[in-house]
Amino acid sequence: MTALRTERDPLGSVELPADALHGIHTVRACENFPLAGRPVHPALVQAYGAVKLACARANHDLGRWDEATFGAIASACTEMCEGRLTEHIRVDALQGGAGTSTNMNVNEVLANRALVLLGAAPGDEARLSPLDDLNLHQSTNDTYPTALRVAAIRLLRELQAAVLALQEAFQEREKAFAQVVKVGRTEFQDAVLTTLGREMSAYAEAFSRDRWRLYKCEERLRVVNLGGTAIGTGLAAPRAYIFRVVEHLRAITGLGLARAENLVDATQNADPFVEVSGIVKALAVTLIKVANDLRLLSSGPDGGLGELRLPARQAGSSIMPGKVNPVIPEAVVQAALTAMAHDQALTQACALGSLELNAFMPLIAEALLSSLQVLTRACTILRQHCVVGLAADEARCRRHVDSSTATLTALVGHVGYEAALAIGEQARLTGCGIRAAALASGRVTAAEYDERVCAEAVMRLGSPSPRPDPARGAPA
Repeated sequence: MTALRTERDPLGSVELPADALHGIHTVRACENFPLAGRPVHPALVQAYGAVKLACARANHDLGRWDEATFGAIASACTEMCEGRLTEHIRVDALQGGAGTSTNMNVNEVLANRALVLLGAAPGDEARLSPLDDLNLHQSTNDTYPTALRVAAIRLLRELQAAVLALQEAFQEREKAFAQVVKVGRTEFQDAVLTTLGREMSAYAEAFSRDRWRLYKCEERLRVVNLGGTAIGTGLAAPRAYIFRVVEHLRAITGLGLARAENLVDATQNADPFVEVSGIVKALAVTLIKVANDLRLLSSGPDGGLGELRLPARQAGSSIMPGKVNPVIPEAVVQAALTAMAHDQALTQACALGSLELNAFMPLIAEALLSSLQVLTRACTILRQHCVVGLAADEARCRRHVDSSTATLTALVGHVGYEAALAIGEQARLTGCGIRAAALASGRVTAAEYDERVCAEAVMRLGSPSPRPDPARGAPA
């Protein structure tokens, strides 16, 4: 039989495996909160390890623990920072208590892991206590939000890198498609001519803005309330500890963190998370727009626009032979919609803070970190499995150009509006296409037509200055 140990709290006693690194608080939390069905986000756990290491170093500076005990605690915290203790953080991602269950699960695991490193048995609280030692001069209310900020900055940087790579992939497609003239459309109707390269450049520019916004919003996360303890007043924490602990965290993480000037404000108000989530939502909007454009431009391929060919990733149907669906853009849209839903949940949770604390920090953390991670993955698969393999159907694009009323706009400067309109009407009546009708009108030669629908003409900013008309004494 498995050896057991008994732990007690004011509510009674609980038996758990003797070698378990978690303790009684974790057991009760797992019973109380079977909600999300998944544990705390791994990035938050690793960030919590860094926060606890900073707290331990600050306390050791003040004379707490002998070198062996501090060394064991620091080693346990380092293991958590590196992800080696994540599996022992068992509490549900959603929980009551503003994150206290997460903080206590972390405290129990770190205390018991340190005991093991010291050669003692887990649960020996007389030797090392989750509360008196690992939570010394701390509260959930300052350690949890600080860990969330550290985790969010790290994931934010990963997202920035993924967006940059996606931007660069579209810039490569911009160069590859620079000479492919196509029909530009507004409100789903043929409008004027453009190039596939110019369309790709617009996507690249949109992601460039997203990357810049993500870079700037990191500033909103660098101000932490660590040292403020319960409500930001620093209750039960020595002044020397408060001044040291953030410096230690900055050194451990390598992030430009700073202690909030007003720790009470930083403890009770969660609006910076709303701001950051809103910026992340803006990226989700861009992803949806671009992904749906790729689906539309690749539609068909025979009965739709078919101007782009997306890489074939998997068979599209169990009943329709040869069908290949745009599964990557579809998946990206779903990821982006998920992030937008997370933003709504986060916004509500931040608004529901009351008085000196926001009790809904677990939802805020789960929503923000999940959004950052799912959008990082969405950007990565869109780039790897779709954008880098995009191909243009140049012949189809040319057929669209030669048969579309959008081409008439390119001829207006040469033949005038009324003549261009007549060419379009003739093309409609005969079904011969715009090119054929234009040449048949005698107003346009083949060379003149090609000159006005070439990539250089389409890409030119504005129209050339009109030639003077001697009969009128003014530009034609």
